[in-house]
Amino acid sequence: MQITNLQNLVVSNLKHYFGYDSFRAQQKDIVETVLNKQDCLVIMPTGGGKSICFQLPALSFPGVTLVISPLIALMKDQVDGLNANGIKASFFNSSQSAEEQEAIMGQVVDKKLKLLYVAPESLAGLQNILKETYISCVAIDEAHCISSWGHDFRPSYQQLGFLKASLPNTPFIALTATADKATRDDILKQLQIEHAKQFISSFDRTNISLEVRPADNRVSQIVKFIRKRPNQSGIVYCLSRKATEQLAEKLANNGIKAKAYHAGLNFDERSKVQEDFIFDKTQIVCATVAFGMGIDKSNVRWVVHYNMPKNIEGYYQEIGRAGRDGLKSHALLFHSYADVIQLRNFANGTSNEEVQVAKIERMKQFAEATTCRRKILLSYFGELLAENCGNCDVCKNPPQFFDGTIIAQKALSAIYRLKETEAVGMVIDVLRGSHNAAVLDKGYTQLKTFGIGKDIAWKDWQHYIIQLINQGFCEIAFHKNNALHLTEFSKKVLFEGLKVSLTKPIEVAEIKPATRERKVAKPKGSGLFERLRQLRYKIALEENIPAYLVFSDATLKEIERERPMSEDDFLSISGVGKRKLEVYGDEFIAEILDFMGSKQKKPKKTDTHLVTYDLYKQGLSVEEISIKRKLKAPTIYSHIAKLYKDGKAINIYDFVTKSEVAAVKKAYKELDAPSALKPYFDYFNEQMDYFKIRLALSVIEKG
Repeated sequence: MQITNLQNLVVSNLKHYFGYDSFRAQQKDIVETVLNKQDCLVIMPTGGGKSICFQLPALSFPGVTLVISPLIALMKDQVDGLNANGIKASFFNSSQSAEEQEAIMGQVVDKKLKLLYVAPESLAGLQNILKETYISCVAIDEAHCISSWGHDFRPSYQQLGFLKASLPNTPFIALTATADKATRDDILKQLQIEHAKQFISSFDRTNISLEVRPADNRVSQIVKFIRKRPNQSGIVYCLSRKATEQLAEKLANNGIKAKAYHAGLNFDERSKVQEDFIFDKTQIVCATVAFGMGIDKSNVRWVVHYNMPKNIEGYYQEIGRAGRDGLKSHALLFHSYADVIQLRNFANGTSNEEVQVAKIERMKQFAEATTCRRKILLSYFGELLAENCGNCDVCKNPPQFFDGTIIAQKALSAIYRLKETEAVGMVIDVLRGSHNAAVLDKGYTQLKTFGIGKDIAWKDWQHYIIQLINQGFCEIAFHKNNALHLTEFSKKVLFEGLKVSLTKPIEVAEIKPATRERKVAKPKGSGLFERLRQLRYKIALEENIPAYLVFSDATLKEIERERPMSEDDFLSISGVGKRKLEVYGDEFIAEILDFMGSKQKKPKKTDTHLVTYDLYKQGLSVEEISIKRKLKAPTIYSHIAKLYKDGKAINIYDFVTKSEVAAVKKAYKELDAPSALKPYFDYFNEQMDYFKIRLALSVIEKG
């Protein structure tokens, strides 16, 4: 296939299957790299659209795209989403019978599957199909799990290096939301794709408001926080199993629907909690950190950390589970010194204890910071933010700053003179002119910067250097014994006259948190949004899929704002593809028309069916009515079905045969009389059109 034709097909598939008219940042380049059969590493924040980077190319490959994924729940969620979009996908894992697994491998051999999800532990069961005859692409999701430098290391991921040797000409795409420089290098080395093209997207999730509070009366604070956000889904992360259960019970006693989730529950209990949360039956989950990994629930509006996380990578990934749809969301962290002690105890005796302790300290510094929190997060991942974000508690309640440029220049000069090989402690010792054994042994008394900061106390220097790290003027190289390194911003301070603002050291207890909550303004048209949300929930229950797989909150917000009343207008909404238009379009358009009728004396939804009826009585065919009304044929067929049910003079068997009605009637009994169309569509192995099913159901329901 020619390049231009292939590019056109990819863009067409983007709208048809995923409902998007254009790519997000870097997605297009990544997709083209994969299609050109080049390996790549994708570092993209949660909600940034990582999955499309391999799901979209998969539609253009002849064979299957093998997706390595760490959790069964993650696989099921992804596969459900793909099937809802009309893409053939499945998963292969230990929960399936031998017959099911054999059938899946048969689908791969027959090239009937586009994507197959598998855990590393189950790869051995796919040995017979791990050949380039069948595998067109390999995607490694949550790729940070392969690295012992990563925050969620899984030994099972380290066996994945053999895959490239088995599939040398197959493109590999490794994806993760969180990986510092050391972890990125390790991922490429372990997967044997050292020459892979790297795509590192911005880590800036501007829609998430960041806030840190002291851990005083946490339960009452959380209750107030939740009550100001009624009907919003949220996650509270706790360090211990006991804390999740106690907090869930306390929230329930305050009339808040909350459930606990932790590894001490059996598989069925954990699955039930997770499923109820995904299906919006449970509003809040109090959980240990394993919960939510890879779950693409786009309408989580907030994340609370009851305890401080053990590192910034984990914190960043966990808050990223809020606001995946791009709408305003909130991340609240409670901080106490007791948490720090507990985390240090957890790290004691571990194989990489020194790294873990250093990262705990970095997390503590973030929690105690008096500078823009988003700057700290981004600089940690190597991304420098020039301006303060304006959407964190420090920016909203700024402390008093002074001109700290000379202090910054002294510190950065010392790091430079030490050739970026020493950690914070030694840098301060050199600045203060210390004559301890380590300084003397290394000959640092001869450096030009030795003693240039002896007028500043050791603890105060620590405070200033932490701020410089937080603002991105230098960084900690965890994989090089925590040495301080200079950044691109360093030379602006040293040579270009950039001013640096710092705060005076103060006791943590004196830092007053942001206590005033902004009033949540009721959005315009919230009545329609709530009706659309209820309709989505009804459809989700009927089809037994999570509500966000019907449409995301962001798509519902756009529908509320644009109020599309024709199929073409509805298709223009971001997140509405042709399949979802066909399956759900007429119900949502009818809801909008009904709302507009109740609010603005616009035609009621029944009027649109009557217009179709008038044209039908004039002898026009469905195709002619479709052209005249500028509506798609499936919508006209839905009108025909409704008109027939309403008792209008419709010769229904002009549109559906008696044998088709009989077949749907048989399915109707076997499926326990569901009104949703998708179960029938699946029942007939996608061989009967949706409009035929709808017409047959109108005959059955009319009796």
